[in-house]
Amino acid sequence: MGVSYVLLVTTLTACGGGGGSSSYTAPPTTTPPAATASFAQPGSATTIDFGQAVTLQWSSANSTGCTAAVSSTSGGIFTGSQAMTGTATVVPTAPGTYTYTLSCTGTGGNTSATTPAVTVSPSILATLSTAGTITTIGSTVDPINGDQNPYGLAIAPATAGLITKGDLIVCNFNNASTPGAQGGVQGTGTTVVGLHPAAGSKPYRIAQSASLDGCDALTVLPDDGISAAAWSSTSNPLVSATGGVATPFSDTFAYPWGEAYVAATGAQPAAIYVSNAPGGNIAAGGTIDRISLDADAQTSFTEIASGFCTSGSPGAIFGPAGLTYDPSNDTLYVVDTSSASVIAIVGISGVGKDGLVVNGQCTGSTTPTPVPTFSGPSMMSARVIAHGSPLNTPLSAALLKNGDLVVANADIGVQTASATTNLLIEVSPVVPNGFVGKPLQLDTMAPGALFGLATAVDSQGNQIIYFNDDNAAAVLELSATTADTSPPTPYGTPR
Repeated sequence: MGVSYVLLVTTLTACGGGGGSSSYTAPPTTTPPAATASFAQPGSATTIDFGQAVTLQWSSANSTGCTAAVSSTSGGIFTGSQAMTGTATVVPTAPGTYTYTLSCTGTGGNTSATTPAVTVSPSILATLSTAGTITTIGSTVDPINGDQNPYGLAIAPATAGLITKGDLIVCNFNNASTPGAQGGVQGTGTTVVGLHPAAGSKPYRIAQSASLDGCDALTVLPDDGISAAAWSSTSNPLVSATGGVATPFSDTFAYPWGEAYVAATGAQPAAIYVSNAPGGNIAAGGTIDRISLDADAQTSFTEIASGFCTSGSPGAIFGPAGLTYDPSNDTLYVVDTSSASVIAIVGISGVGKDGLVVNGQCTGSTTPTPVPTFSGPSMMSARVIAHGSPLNTPLSAALLKNGDLVVANADIGVQTASATTNLLIEVSPVVPNGFVGKPLQLDTMAPGALFGLATAVDSQGNQIIYFNDDNAAAVLELSATTADTSPPTPYGTPR
């Protein structure tokens, strides 16, 4: 018997009659937002000196990736992929005007942002070399016993005792010339003199003492007390503003060769840093000591660094010199004559006892020694920021108003004038290789023009560089042409 199938079809119609109908509404389309990007820093046109860095700070939104570009390769390194939000420190390598661009992509569209113009002006030393003048302040020969050969140089921060604020404080390394001799005997000077910072000044004696024998460097405390490094007497006297000479720092020194004062900040007490440079054959005898202070009184004495190569005799000492402190980043700079280097020790206040060992590779019998490396618990705080030419037996340094250093070549081991003698050299802690622009030749005559350095700014913000000229036994001033006659304001801590 067969099977039959019945197909049942049901048709649905709307009530009320009429034809049937149906509809479909697609969901709304969402358009992703476009990427955005902006620079917070610099937020306006900016001018820096060559040798300085520019900080870039940016943010972006709705982006999947960002890349960087700079208007010229001389504007520094700002290329490649970047974080959506971030900062970068960029160091231009030449004067000029630059902009920095961040390009970001996003699923809703791409965008880019460009900084306002960053103008990089010529370096401070370059400006002074073209627009500056050199003025002789006055003789540094002691008016009583004739001591000469000015080494240490500093600026008085206050008016006290014999000293007026802004006076230039100098110590003499040699005694007086004898008939038929030139320049006296090296390392036998025992005097500290002062000069008012105006052309034609006459030196006045501040102090004389056997404890100051071979005075080669000094730094001035807030009360005008003078901490002096005396190489030949292997002592570090403290000279009062009234001329008294005492030896309150009780620990043993080993031929002091550099000085820097550091003011108290927060919980960190004031301190004096002293470098030591024993003579003789080349050996790793150079050290740096910290004298912690309560006012002018020593509270502790700590050797924080050792291993610097030292050698020589008065008139030709190689060792750690030119101590210069930058309070903005707690950095102590050391001019290492032996290796023709400038060393930065960042966070110096936190370097503890024997915290840093300088591996100077003090082998052989000649200088310069190899570029130093570092070990010890604080080894990561130290680095060489400049090395080799145009440095040639550098001795002194001072801090410029923009945070760079000015470093001077001395005449140690140099018998005749050359292109590398009597040079001022600008050194930056951020520029690759350290050197900024061209050195400035201050004296084309016999070597030995440059010893102590000190820096200041006048009331108009112009940079002033004072330097001891050994050949002339005088302090000279290098500054921009200005009618300002106000006392200079010391900047940083000079040698």
